Amino acid sequence: MPANFQDLVALMARLRSPEGCPWDREQTYATLAPMLVEEAYEAFEAVEDAREGRPANLCEELGDLLFQIVFYAQVAAERGEFTIDDVTGQIHAKMVRRHPHVFGDTVVRDNEELLRNWEALKAEEKRAAGGGESEASLLGGVSSKAPALMEAHQLGVKAARVGFDWRDVDEIFDKLREETDELRAAVRERGEAGGDSDGAGAEHQRVREELGDLLFAVTNIARHLDVEPESALKLTSRKFRRRFGHIERSLRARGRKIEEATIDEMEALWQEAKGAKGDE
Repeated sequence: MPANFQDLVALMARLRSPEGCPWDREQTYATLAPMLVEEAYEAFEAVEDAREGRPANLCEELGDLLFQIVFYAQVAAERGEFTIDDVTGQIHAKMVRRHPHVFGDTVVRDNEELLRNWEALKAEEKRAAGGGESEASLLGGVSSKAPALMEAHQLGVKAARVGFDWRDVDEIFDKLREETDELRAAVRERGEAGGDSDGAGAEHQRVREELGDLLFAVTNIARHLDVEPESALKLTSRKFRRRFGHIERSLRARGRKIEEATIDEMEALWQEAKGAKGDE
């Protein structure tokens, strides 16, 4: 019989018991944190596998992520702080509360109104919990510890829900051109100033800021096109790995080291990889 959720909870309790696993017993909030992040990223990566017709990997990675959640809850239970039932109970209550259009009498016209209601409910929850003004900020729910691309995307999403947004994607393309021109100007000024040996000078700092503005504009284009930028960039990174691997394998087959190849040779092999069947 397949194990159910309570079996997994019982398994975790056994692993943490005196008769269980010494390594599992030693783990704390702090030591588990890197593994939680790693498993979350592996699940994120597996989403692309599922989209490409390989869902088994996503199933496995979600299991690994769930195990980390159960692990944390077991540590918390032993510390007398909360249990896995508290975790599931709180999220169940929260989702019911934030879906009054499903579980109550609220009527919404479209997704835009639905999302505005969602943000209003979140703000009300924070006020009810005694949150300060900074905690009640609309952007407060976006973690500053998230990867930069993901954080930028979510900041745009949150602001757009209250109408702070470009009217259409063409306006953002105009902004992208503006930011590109400003970055070029900053790079030119840095060059004219002789550059920065340690990357700490004012000219280098301006290049850094303008590059950030350019990347932020790109995340807003992605949002308007309903594309999640983190997964889009992951997809391109996979493609780069695959094509660069073709260059390496082809050169090895010719008895060449990649360090000895010219840029023209590598570019020809890159184009060959691009034209290969299954390369998208």
